[in-house]
Amino acid sequence: MAYEVTATRKRPQDFEKLVGQEFVVSTLENAIQEGRIAHAYLFSGPRGVGKTSSARLLAKALNCERGMSAHPCGECSSCREIASGTSVDVIEIDGASNTSVNDIRAIKEEVLFPPQSSRYKIYIIDEVHMLSTSAFNALLKTIEEPPEYIIFIFATTELQKVPATIRSRCQQFRFQLIPQELIQSCLKSAADDLSIEADEDALFWIAKEATGSMRDAYTLFDQVAAFSGNHITLQKIRERLNLAGFSKISEITSLSVFGSPEKALEELSGLFEAGVSPEQIVKDSADFFRTILLYKTGIRRPSLLGVSEDDIPKDLVEALSKEQIEAALKAEMDLYRDMRYSISPRFEVELMVSRLSSLSSLVSGESLIEEIKKMREGIAEGKVIVKKKAEKVIVKETSVTTIATPSIEEKKEQPAVVEAKTEEIPIPEAIETKEEEKKEETPPSLIDLSIIPLLQDELRYMGKTVEARYIAAATAIEDNGDSTVLVTMGQAFQYNSLLPSLSYLSKALNKITGRNINIRLELCVPKNTERKASPKMEALKSIFGGNVEFNEVNVLMPEKIENTEKEEKPNDEQSLRIYEADGDSGSPDEDD
Repeated sequence: MAYEVTATRKRPQDFEKLVGQEFVVSTLENAIQEGRIAHAYLFSGPRGVGKTSSARLLAKALNCERGMSAHPCGECSSCREIASGTSVDVIEIDGASNTSVNDIRAIKEEVLFPPQSSRYKIYIIDEVHMLSTSAFNALLKTIEEPPEYIIFIFATTELQKVPATIRSRCQQFRFQLIPQELIQSCLKSAADDLSIEADEDALFWIAKEATGSMRDAYTLFDQVAAFSGNHITLQKIRERLNLAGFSKISEITSLSVFGSPEKALEELSGLFEAGVSPEQIVKDSADFFRTILLYKTGIRRPSLLGVSEDDIPKDLVEALSKEQIEAALKAEMDLYRDMRYSISPRFEVELMVSRLSSLSSLVSGESLIEEIKKMREGIAEGKVIVKKKAEKVIVKETSVTTIATPSIEEKKEQPAVVEAKTEEIPIPEAIETKEEEKKEETPPSLIDLSIIPLLQDELRYMGKTVEARYIAAATAIEDNGDSTVLVTMGQAFQYNSLLPSLSYLSKALNKITGRNINIRLELCVPKNTERKASPKMEALKSIFGGNVEFNEVNVLMPEKIENTEKEEKPNDEQSLRIYEADGDSGSPDEDD
């Protein structure tokens, strides 16, 4: 006899053997006994929970030769043909491969013919959500008013994709995930049928990996039984399927959290060498933190925890808070999501294990807010006394500094001494601010060229990069002592560039010195006894002829400029007048 997989061999042949779907079973049995048969049913739910099996059981109950009954005989030709899938009156259609409107038209033509040998002609359409919109529309009138001998049974794993017009014409049954305990008992029965010895922890792991699907559990059981021989153990499963395992992840996490990250990375390297993939390690790590999070919240049921209570590291659960475990679990899930874009998934896992060493010192924002709230309540009730140490900065000869004395409000907000109950614990070297220091006047700051770097940084912070570059050309900075600073420039074009930005220079200097200072900008160009024209001017002279005349510019002497304007200007054909500052020659565009 040919080998039959466990999922097919253990398919339920009556409603009593359909596990985990008590509501569906009871409703269908009562409907069959009372003869309230609908013309269309819609079975929805996760994969492998018994939707198609229930559809076949309903077909057997309706077409049994011994009469319509909730408990068909299973021995008549109709029951055997339906169980084997060879009945001509029970048609199973795969909705994923028959999606077009033409397939539905063929069904509409077939429903006109009554069943050959059965009581009902039943259409079972699996994965009905795969039908096209046109196919659904073509099916609407047929399922609304079919012939009395036609029954439609639809099965789907994605109910939201089925149009509402179809759902409203069907009786809907929602199938649920099968509890882990029931799956484990069914696996135990399957192992006994095959005369295979299976450890409880191995069957527990298979049932947990099935995540509520009986078909997935049977499929994984067949795979495990194939390489385990006559004895299924959890150790064999971990070795052959390259699993990290709960105990190994627990060991690595404990080493990292309790101050031995180098040993944790060595154990992690051993998992990689054993062939465990980075994705599997991250999945097992996320499952580990989920388990200890549930245990931290008080859950003790093994089926929900995923492991027995004895396997959970109690010291690690006590060392970490609920917020810290939640942060680790979220980090693992984010890592699994981002690993597809990483240059090396192994590096990502190693980085995560290294970061776990600082998990115990992680503080959430909620905890900080709670501590601040308690401190404020203590201050308001007088249980906490806050004092502020006076801060004083001495002004040196070439440095620009300020004297900062805390205000009364700052003194109340910044704690320096905390008193718990009635005992006052002063911070070392903490002193109270004296009234004389509060009334002390701020002495003037000595300002000179040494302030240029600080002034440049502040101007760049304000977005004035050009002014920051030109202020470096200042030849002198003098503090007049009357809240006015005189800045002397040596080049005319830099003076002209800084002149419109005096307000920004004043704001920058005020922020550095802590004083309200006004800036006065002056241009002072030294007079040269012997001036030579630039090569460009000499070239122009050779072309146009004439002489090159230099006109000194000094903003500090307006009468000089007035006298210059009164002088008789030479003819343009005979000479070129060039304005230069500090040896820089202008261009012909600067001529008067």
